[in-house]
Amino acid sequence: MAEKFSYEKAKAELEEILEELERGETGVDTLAKHVKRASELIRLCREKLRSTEGEVDNLLKDL
Repeated sequence: MAEKFSYEKAKAELEEILEELERGETGVDTLAKHVKRASELIRLCREKLRSTEGEVDNLLKDL
């Protein structure tokens, strides 16, 4: 993602991809593109969740 990463935007994009796939309107060429993009978004979301968890843990330790 070229723009600043937003978990909420990534999640929304993943939901859009899933909805299109569930409708069965995705061609083979588009399917590969969607799967690649979804895997990128999932990786970014996991990284964000891990980072946020670490930040919260550190804040709680300081309390």
